[in-house]
Amino acid sequence: MSDTNPTPHIELYVRSMLPDGAHERQEAVIDRLQTLDENNHIDGFNVIVWGKQIAPQSAAARTAEGKYILNRVAEFKQWALSHNVSLDSFYQDTTVDSEAAESAYDAMALPVMGLAEYDGNELVHVAPCTKDDIVHTIMDRLDRLEVGQPPALNQEGGDVSVV
Repeated sequence: MSDTNPTPHIELYVRSMLPDGAHERQEAVIDRLQTLDENNHIDGFNVIVWGKQIAPQSAAARTAEGKYILNRVAEFKQWALSHNVSLDSFYQDTTVDSEAAESAYDAMALPVMGLAEYDGNELVHVAPCTKDDIVHTIMDRLDRLEVGQPPALNQEGGDVSVV
């Protein structure tokens, strides 16, 4: 990367129980991150494994891992609000029917894969995200990192006319 663009640190969140075909996509992203790191386009990355969902009121949510996930998702939500983007492609709130407890509970469905980009301690991008019906994917962001470009969200509006 050039001296004018910071070299970010990446956190990649991956789901432990994968739907068909997702393993190959996760492997491709991890391979790409390794290449970006080796070529000094990023300042390292971490892979964080999480499950399919988390219920904010559950015992699991009170563990260190559960608190970490909920805190990160809250940080992502705050970033989305301040950048006027949607994270609907990232996570979704849902109600789960529990046969064991004969009741339903609220949960947050976590994505198969999500990317958080940090400049120091500051969150600068989350993928996937959606702005103006344009989905900014993880691969889109990795492509831009490879050529030293900031997130596409940072460049929107300058060359776009609003009618």
